[in-house]
Amino acid sequence: MTTGDVHGRDLRYFLAVAEELHFTRAAERLYVSRPALSKQIRALERQLGATLFDRDRRGVVLTPVGTALLPHARAALAAWEEGREAVRRAREAADGTLVVGMSTSPGRGGLLPAIRSRFTEAHPGARLKLRQVAWDDPTAGLAGGTSRDGVLGGGGSDVAFVWLPLAGADRFRWVVVAAEPRLVALPEAHPLAARESLDFTDLLDEPFLALPDGVPELRDHWLALDARGGRPPVIGGEIGGVDEAYEALVGGLGICLVAEGNAPLLAREGVVVRPVQGLTPSHLVLAWRADDTRPLVRGYARAAAELRSREA
Repeated sequence: MTTGDVHGRDLRYFLAVAEELHFTRAAERLYVSRPALSKQIRALERQLGATLFDRDRRGVVLTPVGTALLPHARAALAAWEEGREAVRRAREAADGTLVVGMSTSPGRGGLLPAIRSRFTEAHPGARLKLRQVAWDDPTAGLAGGTSRDGVLGGGGSDVAFVWLPLAGADRFRWVVVAAEPRLVALPEAHPLAARESLDFTDLLDEPFLALPDGVPELRDHWLALDARGGRPPVIGGEIGGVDEAYEALVGGLGICLVAEGNAPLLAREGVVVRPVQGLTPSHLVLAWRADDTRPLVRGYARAAAELRSREA
């Protein structure tokens, strides 16, 4: 074999081991088994005709050859990512599709049609594609990269309606489209359901339905940790979507907070929703990646901002 046979995967594997200096941690980072990673590194060393790592009981260190390869491996992978980005932009410009992610329908008095109307007036040739994303992704597809239609990532969103606080906030920009009070949803047989309004102190000892552990910022927000004075919540169950939340409520597993605009999604047979005093509002935003400067992305964000400004 010749060095011309080296692929991007080989360089990614080498880079992971070089940065971790630990085969097990590098394998976990790459989502491959340790034996598979070791085999691939040995194959790369045979291709290059040189040892890249010294391995002994004390650990893993780069050899002089590995040290020499490291900056070039980083540069090659960075150049490839730039190439993929160039392809994405070219394909997006030709395709003209914008994927709008959401965890629940924005609803809220025609918000979505109003933004769409403003957007299509400025971009008459663009196509909008709505994408529903499970609650275990608080970015509604933004973190997964550009949509399949926009090329990269394979199934991500280009813009998304999400709730604050947003995980990895420095990676995104957003405009607030709705500020709404947090209400409480309870089984209609719950003793507190007979009241017209509740104070959050009435709910401190109640079991709450929580979002998955993988979304800690939003999980804490919808458990209202900011209003508990340091008292830990009682978790009655986890929920990953509207139907799961409804079934858990009807089943008596707990209660949950819900934004005012989403209340109709849960206020069905067997469930009631009540106002709660002592909580800060929730904020629904239209978000996009900070480094995404495509005209369609900026155009949709501008339409959302203009609509919010007019309403204000």
